[in-house]
Amino acid sequence: RLMKTTGRDDLGAGAALASNTGRDARVDEIDAAISPWTATRAVNQVLTALSKAGVPSGRIYTVADIAADPHYQARSMIGSLQMDDASALSEPAICPKLSVTSVMSVTPDRHRRNAPRPGQDIDAILLELGLSAVQIQGLKDRGIVTSANPFPAAEASG
Repeated sequence: RLMKTTGRDDLGAGAALASNTGRDARVDEIDAAISPWTATRAVNQVLTALSKAGVPSGRIYTVADIAADPHYQARSMIGSLQMDDASALSEPAICPKLSVTSVMSVTPDRHRRNAPRPGQDIDAILLELGLSAVQIQGLKDRGIVTSANPFPAAEASG
């Protein structure tokens, strides 16, 4: 059905191509026949023709297609992340969407915090490891650790 739809009946007939093994052996030839047909048509034209022929098919989404799709929007599959500089960033939302209330309370589908900047959590980590504030300051004074971003140029460029 696919090859007939693309106008290449010759690749849809014969015992050699009747099985997946036979088609797999000639996959490059088959792909070379299908590609020019799909390349000269709009996606909707291809999907309509394949549907009429009874060939299972579906659209391959781009990132822009996903962001604009009403179903993805209705399922909250694209989230908005508030960045440290107050800008917003669209991103894929957390999946899967768990619908069991008792599970949701344990695993809410929300963004808790942005990734820390290099050095941002150094004090908390060292305190958790048992160092005192005086010891941490001593490490900072000697340049062993820092809470300053070691890559300020990258942060400024965004």
